[in-house]
Amino acid sequence: METINVDIPAPDGVADGCLVLPDGDGPFPGVLLFPDAFGLRPRIHEMAGRIAGRGYAVLAPNLLYRAGRSPLITGELSSPEGREKMITEIYPYVIALDTATVLPDIQAYLDFFAAQPKVAAEPVVITGYCMGGTNAFKAIGAFPDRIKAIASFHGGRLATDQPDSPHLKAGAITGELYFGHADNDQSMDAGHIATLEKALDDAGVTYTSEVYEGAPHGYTMSDTAMYHEAAEKRHWDNLFALLERCGETQPSSSPGK
Repeated sequence: METINVDIPAPDGVADGCLVLPDGDGPFPGVLLFPDAFGLRPRIHEMAGRIAGRGYAVLAPNLLYRAGRSPLITGELSSPEGREKMITEIYPYVIALDTATVLPDIQAYLDFFAAQPKVAAEPVVITGYCMGGTNAFKAIGAFPDRIKAIASFHGGRLATDQPDSPHLKAGAITGELYFGHADNDQSMDAGHIATLEKALDDAGVTYTSEVYEGAPHGYTMSDTAMYHEAAEKRHWDNLFALLERCGETQPSSSPGK
């Protein structure tokens, strides 16, 4: 496996990223990994490597590149207090990354990924976490021909009362969606989930939407205080199952391993 630190030409500068390639000549099916608000760090590199270990080319871009190069955080995330402090520091950049700003960024990430000689032709799959899940959902609504499926894990604000809410683009989506919601998530509560599911049903979208009971927002991130081991394993099972349904089957060990 090869891990390469890359610089991606982006609308407002250069977005740093991590490109992970399996051994061999390829071309390998492509998976974009959109990180949570804490950005590129060892945990995200580990997750990208796990996906690449299944035979996929993986690109994890720094979605908040306007805040600076990775790492964006310097404090610890393993305690509730430390995590909250880091959220306070990064939150202004998360809020600033609205739909009009992020979609040209995503186009740049797709273009960069498509130009890599070891990456198979589009469409690709996106897996996203927290704000990364929200932006994955926005991406498939904006670029349905380039993205065959997305997975969103503990994604927030997937259905809001704002005019740019991603659920309003459900009619443009042609691929498959998977949502693994956190339990009792203020950014994606039962009412929001119902709104999301109605929009997808009305549009005839193929999707799975389920709540991971007992799992808090951020449950996949083993370097934070919100980590939930059982939910993290469930997330891997469902992500790899989605890839297989998309025709992205690769030789591997059993799901979640």
